[in-house]
Amino acid sequence: MHFPKGFKEKYYNLLGEEAPSFFLTFDEEPVSAFRVNPLKEQQKTFPKPIPDTNWGHYGKVSGKSIEHITGLVYSQEPAAQMVAQAAAPQQNMKVLDLAAAPGGKSTHLLSYLNNTGILVSNEINPKRSKVLVENIERFGARNIVVTNESAGRLSQIFQGYFDMIVLDAPCSGEGMFRKQPEATEYWSETYPAQCAQLQREILADALKMLTTGGELIYSTCTWAPEENEEIVDWLLENYSLELVEISKINGMVAGIHFSETARMYPHRFKGEGQFVAKFRFYGEQSAKKIKAKKSNLTSEQKTLWQEFQKQHLALELNGDLQTFGDHLYLLPLGLPDLSKLKIARNGLHLGVFKKKRFEPSFALGLALKPSEVKHIIEIDEEQFKKYVAGETVNLNQNTANGWYQVVVQGNGLGFAKVTGNILKNYFPKGLRFQ
Repeated sequence: MHFPKGFKEKYYNLLGEEAPSFFLTFDEEPVSAFRVNPLKEQQKTFPKPIPDTNWGHYGKVSGKSIEHITGLVYSQEPAAQMVAQAAAPQQNMKVLDLAAAPGGKSTHLLSYLNNTGILVSNEINPKRSKVLVENIERFGARNIVVTNESAGRLSQIFQGYFDMIVLDAPCSGEGMFRKQPEATEYWSETYPAQCAQLQREILADALKMLTTGGELIYSTCTWAPEENEEIVDWLLENYSLELVEISKINGMVAGIHFSETARMYPHRFKGEGQFVAKFRFYGEQSAKKIKAKKSNLTSEQKTLWQEFQKQHLALELNGDLQTFGDHLYLLPLGLPDLSKLKIARNGLHLGVFKKKRFEPSFALGLALKPSEVKHIIEIDEEQFKKYVAGETVNLNQNTANGWYQVVVQGNGLGFAKVTGNILKNYFPKGLRFQ
C-alpha cells in the first residue's frame, strides 16, 4: 500500500519495534465479520464466533441471503463491534447514537436494549440517514427513532435526557486504510488535528444531553493520538467525567497514558483500527420536563387500528401511537416533543390508513416475531427468490383471503395479502432483486 507523506514516520515513532509488524498488515485482506440479531425468533448456528462477544462471528454474509434480508444477520467488522460492546447498555435505558450511519452500532445497541427503553439514532447527512433507516428497519426493532440533525440542534431538545451517548466520531479514518484505500488520499499530517477540532465541538453539544450518572462512549476508527488520547485529556480537564475501564479482549491494548481506554491495531487484533473510551458523567444536569403527548388519531383511525390488532396480532404493542399524514407510527413512550427536528424514521411504521381500512407495513412484518402474529404464510427458498424479485407466489393450498405475515426460515418478511392460492407481492420495489 502507498502511504501518504508523513504517515509512516508518525507510526514508526509511535509504535517503535512493533511498527514493521503493523505495516505488514496493510498488505493483508481486511477481516470480515457479522453479528447475529437476537431480536429475531428463529436463530441459526454460525461457525467462527468472535471470542468474548455475544453475537459476533468472523466471515462474510451475502446481501441477497435469507439471513440478511430477514435481518437475522448484520455485517460489521470486528473492531467496529467493540464500540457497542464497550457501551453494553442496560435494558430500559435512554440511549443516543449520535453519528449512527450506516447502522452497525445502532443495531448492536438495539440488541442489548431488546425492545426496551429508547434509542435515538442520529445521522446528520441526509443521504446516509436513508441507508441508516433501511438497516434499522431490516433489524426489526420497535424502540427507535432516527433523526437527521446536528448535535447542537438535538441538544436543544434532549437536555440532560440520555442515560448513555455513543459517539463514533467523524475522524481521519486511518484505521480504515486497509478496507478503504481511498481514505489515504485525503490524509495529511495536519488532518487529524482538524478532525479533533470538529470532535470537540460535537462532544461539547453531546455532553449537554447526558443525565447525571450517564455514560459517554467515545470512539474513532483512527490511531491518531490527537483524535483519541488528546480528546480524552481535554474531556477530563473540562467536564465532570471519569474514565470507566474497558475490558481488553482478543488483542486489544490500553491507550497511551490512559490504561482504561482501548486501542485496536491489526497486527494484534483480528480486525481494522479502532479506539474506544468510556466515561461516566458525575456533574449536575437539569433535564427538561416531558409532557405526555396526546394521540392525534381520529376515532375512525383508532377503531381501524384496534380491529387490525385484535384480528392479526397476538400481542398489544406498547408505545405512543401517532399519525403523520395517513401513516401510523409507534413511538417509544417518554420522548420529548420532536416536532422541531428533522426526522428520518418516526418510530416503527405500523402501516397506512386507506379508505376505511388499515394496511400493515413491511416494517411491521419485519419487527414482529411469527409467534406474535395470528396469521402467517411460510414460504420456501424458491418462493423467497420469486417474492424478492417482485413476483406473486402460488401457494400449495387455498387459504382464507386476507393479510398474513410472510415467514421464511422462521422469521418475518413483511405482510402480504392472500387471494385464493395467490400470495400477492408487497416486497418494497426499492429493495427488489433477482
